[in-house]
Amino acid sequence: MKRKLVFSALLLAVGLVVWFVLFNYRADAPDQGNNTQTSSEEAEAVEFDKTKYSLKAQDSLWLVVNKQRPISTEYVPVDLVDVNVNKRTDKSAEELMLRQEAAKALEQLFAGASNSQLLLLMGSAYRSASLQNSYYTNYVASYGQAEADKFSAKPGTSEHQTGLAADISTADRSCYLEVCFADTTEGKWLAKNAHKYGFIVRYQDGKEAVTGYQYEPWHIRYVGKELADEMYKTNQVMEEFFEL
Repeated sequence: MKRKLVFSALLLAVGLVVWFVLFNYRADAPDQGNNTQTSSEEAEAVEFDKTKYSLKAQDSLWLVVNKQRPISTEYVPVDLVDVNVNKRTDKSAEELMLRQEAAKALEQLFAGASNSQLLLLMGSAYRSASLQNSYYTNYVASYGQAEADKFSAKPGTSEHQTGLAADISTADRSCYLEVCFADTTEGKWLAKNAHKYGFIVRYQDGKEAVTGYQYEPWHIRYVGKELADEMYKTNQVMEEFFEL
C-alpha cells in the first residue's frame, strides 16, 4: 500500500514538473503572428535608396539636368537607338532616337496605350546641343529670352540631350506641345500610367518655381520603374525628391 502511495506521489510530482516546464516554454515562445507583422512593418519602413545611381554622371539613369545642373555640350549617349513607335516623319532620324533602355520602355508604353485603344505620337526625343541651340535661338527670336526661358532650355541644360526624354502627343497632334494635352484622353492616360513603364512627367503643374519650366504634360523622362513608382507616389519632381 505504501509503495503505491509513494509511486503515485512520484507520478504526481513528475507531472507537475512537466506541466511547469511546458507552461513556461509556451510563455517564453515568440509570437509568430506578431513577428510576421513586425517584419512586414520593418520592410515597409525601409527607406528608398536615393544613392543607388549617380545624379551627376552623364550616363546615369538618374542624372538630374536643369538650369543649375548643366552637362557638357559635347556629351552624346553611346547607346542611342531608333524607337519603334508611331512618330513624326518630318524630324531627323537622330532626333527620333533614345537610349536603348528608354527606347524599349517607350515601346512598351505605346503598346500599353494601344491596349487601351489610344494611339500616341512621339514628337521629339534626343537632341544634340547643336540642335537644341537652334531651337532655343529661334524661340528667343520669336518670343524674347525671358519668355523662351520658361519653356526652352539653353544648350547643355536640356534633358533631351541625355537621350532619356521624349515629347508625346496625340496621333493627330491636337494640343501638340500645349498644356491642353493634359485634358485629352491620351494626356490623362499618360499622366496616370507613365510611371508603370519607368517614366515621369518631368515638368509638373504647380512646380514651375522648382523645375524652372512651365507645366509640360507632354514631356516625359525615363528614370526606371523603381524611381518612377516612388516619385509617382510622392508626387514630387526630381529636384524635390533628391532635395537638390
